[in-house]
Amino acid sequence: MPRAEMVEFNDKPDYLFFNDGKRRIDFVLAYEDEDKKEFEKRHVFQRRKRRREYFEAALILMGLELEATRSVLDEKLVFVKVHLPWEVLCTYAEVLHINLPILPNDLTKTASPFSCITKFFRPNENLIPTEIEYFTAPFTKDRLDYFFIKDRELFFTPAMRSRMASYILCRAPFEVRGEIRKFGINKLLDRGVYKAAYPLHDCRFNVRSHDGQCPSERFLLYNEWAHPKSIYKTQPLDLIRKYYGEKIGIYFAWLGFYTYMLAIAAVVGVCCFIYGYHTQETSTWSKEVCDPEIGGNIVMCPQCDKECTYWKLNNTCESSKKLCIFDNFGTLVFAIFMAVWVTLFLEFWKRYQARLEYEWDTVEFLEQEEQPRAEYEAKCIYERTNPITKANEKAPFTRCGKCMRVTCGFGTVLFWIMLIIASVVAIIVYRLAVFFTFSANLKIDLKELEPFKGYLTAQMATSVTASIISFVIIMILNILYEKVAIWITDFELPRTKTDYENSLTLKMFLFQFVNYYSSCFYIAFFKGKIVGYPGAPVYWLGKYRNEECDPGGCLIELTTQLTIIMGGKAIWNQIQEVLLPWVKNLISRFCMKVRSETVLPRWEQDYQLQPQGTLGLFYEYLEMVIQFGFVTLFVASFPLAPLLAFLNNIFEIRVDAWKFITQFRRMVPEKAQGIGTWQPILQGITILAVVTNAMIIAFTSDMIPRLVYYWSFSVFPYGNHTGNTMEGYINSSLSVFNIVDFSNISRPNELPYWFNNNITTCRYRDFRYPPGHPRQYEYNIFYWHVIAAKLGFIITVEHVVYLTKFILGYVIPDVPKAVKEQIKRERYLRQMILHEVNLSMVSRHMKPVTDNLIMNMDQSSELDLDFDM
Repeated sequence: MPRAEMVEFNDKPDYLFFNDGKRRIDFVLAYEDEDKKEFEKRHVFQRRKRRREYFEAALILMGLELEATRSVLDEKLVFVKVHLPWEVLCTYAEVLHINLPILPNDLTKTASPFSCITKFFRPNENLIPTEIEYFTAPFTKDRLDYFFIKDRELFFTPAMRSRMASYILCRAPFEVRGEIRKFGINKLLDRGVYKAAYPLHDCRFNVRSHDGQCPSERFLLYNEWAHPKSIYKTQPLDLIRKYYGEKIGIYFAWLGFYTYMLAIAAVVGVCCFIYGYHTQETSTWSKEVCDPEIGGNIVMCPQCDKECTYWKLNNTCESSKKLCIFDNFGTLVFAIFMAVWVTLFLEFWKRYQARLEYEWDTVEFLEQEEQPRAEYEAKCIYERTNPITKANEKAPFTRCGKCMRVTCGFGTVLFWIMLIIASVVAIIVYRLAVFFTFSANLKIDLKELEPFKGYLTAQMATSVTASIISFVIIMILNILYEKVAIWITDFELPRTKTDYENSLTLKMFLFQFVNYYSSCFYIAFFKGKIVGYPGAPVYWLGKYRNEECDPGGCLIELTTQLTIIMGGKAIWNQIQEVLLPWVKNLISRFCMKVRSETVLPRWEQDYQLQPQGTLGLFYEYLEMVIQFGFVTLFVASFPLAPLLAFLNNIFEIRVDAWKFITQFRRMVPEKAQGIGTWQPILQGITILAVVTNAMIIAFTSDMIPRLVYYWSFSVFPYGNHTGNTMEGYINSSLSVFNIVDFSNISRPNELPYWFNNNITTCRYRDFRYPPGHPRQYEYNIFYWHVIAAKLGFIITVEHVVYLTKFILGYVIPDVPKAVKEQIKRERYLRQMILHEVNLSMVSRHMKPVTDNLIMNMDQSSELDLDFDM
């Protein structure tokens, strides 16, 4: 059985070749030598050794070349270096449909009109020169002359070589028993046969390689991309794609584009916030709340049973001023602007993505070209007919089996979503229960903190504590569901890696959507909407009285919830992405007892880094899409959300870059045409955002009732003012309740010190007829005017915004005209060259035939001539 050749380390720390200096290292496998184990435990590892030896022999028989070297630090650790010869590279480049250059691109690029400004923000072109562009075509072994080959060693890039090596490793067998074949490096990693499998970084991140043949791309990426000093520079996307592959490149391209677009939304949002901040002191209804003669004389009804007591409206003076910052006409304009912004973001991203698809040769990356996963192929035991080719092929399950697996997965996801809803109900019950406690005790506990008494109301304390508890529950459920979602997707057994990621993405996003947004939806659309009135309140579970909003509405509570969840999520993500990998690497180096003067080979330096997770970029996309939801779905309640997202993303780009470059092993490069199933998810969020923001303004904000009062009820025939005004709005928006109508369950146990026998009524937030009216405590005409206005506003805004989105989507083409021309030009040249190559091949094959024909014709002519003579 062939085995890898064992050699000694040549004391060259950044060497990327076998010891002969000719064969490049395309992949590295690491394992612990079983012969160095303790004798009494050795028998446990013999099965691993047999599998590893069979696996490496299979790799050699498949044409790969192996070389093994013992670790410098741990003699039990062995590194197996893998090299793909030229013939193997050509074979698998054709299998994987890799596009390779055929001719230099002769189409000139039009310079940007802003290039004189943007050049100061680009990476150093002396260090990262512009790549030469080529027209490309899928590689075929039979047409080598057809391709632009200057040097065979450089024709296939290191990223391509690593991708092909990974493909072979995932399909090499390690055990065969009868008809049962087990194969794939992933299973060997799971079973401990190998400790790690990874492609190599080309140098250290902070020191340029001393090897003249090494381009030191990792060093360049660190200095011009990941280093904090380059935070103002644009990303070197072509070099990222060249080093890490198209999948990583398209993620950072999308994240950068999203951040640029957020800058525009952040500027408009800050202007809206400044406008609201300046209007808080001049708002008429806020002045009435704070006025001792108006708000100070309005006695409000208790907001809970027995424990709560009467209170005066001006207690909410400070919160009403803060509410003016977010609940104003600028918010309405900003919500409509964001609906247009999100449409422009998606349309311009499609154009940008189309340009990247052309430049990175993924235009013709079809699903048929993507090979099945090794886990799928290993379980193909059933025969089926391919609907396209009509040929028989293997499948891992029947139609009934597939239906059963999908049903099981759907049922599990549904169960966990119901679990989230149950946790939301528990939070609501907590809010209802703790509100009573805060209402009874907060006023006593704050006597020594008089300056904060105006800010920390029972509603605010309840909202803040509930938001923190909700955030903790969200993070715990995320950790638990992650493992469940991966198990379900593995059970469904998708065919390709793209199918696997799409299936997992959908499951995780549905869960995350309900998990993160459910509490916000409750505050925005349910809290304070069905509360009844003081004489007949509505109870949850027959026990807890439904909580009410502040007199100004629930908008400020929604803002608080968004701030805590967005801020807490950003801090938690940074801890996970930066602190944990750094600490793990620090512990690893300490355990390995690495000294600064110890010379380690490149493969051992990379071994000490953290491995990439099996899900790759999934969590990076999920983090940004959840953030995108916060920015768009509830932006009407928090105009500063785009600014916070923009600032977070500026650091997110560099943190992700720093993490990939310095803390993790090099990822296996993968092909990707776009952001995959995240694109329709983003489109779905944008459609839903129009509805949610319109409903927030209509039902959560107090804007529509104020507008109805200003235009209709402040003047004749409903009002006494001569002109349209907001004066008297607070009195008009609060209904009257006779305190003798309190039931024994709801009547307060204690009365405030200022309460006297002359007070016979209290006020509550609603539009109902007063006591003594023939229809007392029923909805009045103001209520029906407001409902009609709210519904009319929602319908109008939705139709206008959706029409605008449709027009913009139709007017803005998905593919730029210049890119279409380049694609057509490339296809034309490819056909011309292919035609010429085919002609030359036909001529080459027909030449012996024509020569024989000519020779035969000459011979027959000579015979005829002899016969005549």
